[in-house]
Amino acid sequence: MATKLESILLVLFTTLLTSSAQILYKLGSATLTFDIVSILTNYYLVGGIVLYAVGGTLMIVSFRGGEVSVLYPIIATSYIWVSWLSIFFLNEKMNAFKWFGVAFIIFGIISIGYGSKESVPGAI
Repeated sequence: MATKLESILLVLFTTLLTSSAQILYKLGSATLTFDIVSILTNYYLVGGIVLYAVGGTLMIVSFRGGEVSVLYPIIATSYIWVSWLSIFFLNEKMNAFKWFGVAFIIFGIISIGYGSKESVPGAI
């Protein structure tokens, strides 16, 4: 069984995989037509589907070693990953509002992590 730290790291890795899948979906959408041959030969799209399947499987494994109330909010880091990946692979721009949102997500995830500590007085 995975430890809590291993589970957290596995969820973070999972979010990187699924965020990469979203970038692949975006790249694949540029040439997508809605016929079966086009879909099956669109390697970006197929790669995205594979990454999502691997990510989902790893997410299930990670839930074995930690609390869902702590692990699931970490999935919000996918917004951060997509922001970073879109800068490098899609040449998208980040403005101050987007950076503020990223900082707010990080603050929220950290708050949930601290709020889940068993030593918090009055915690249920």
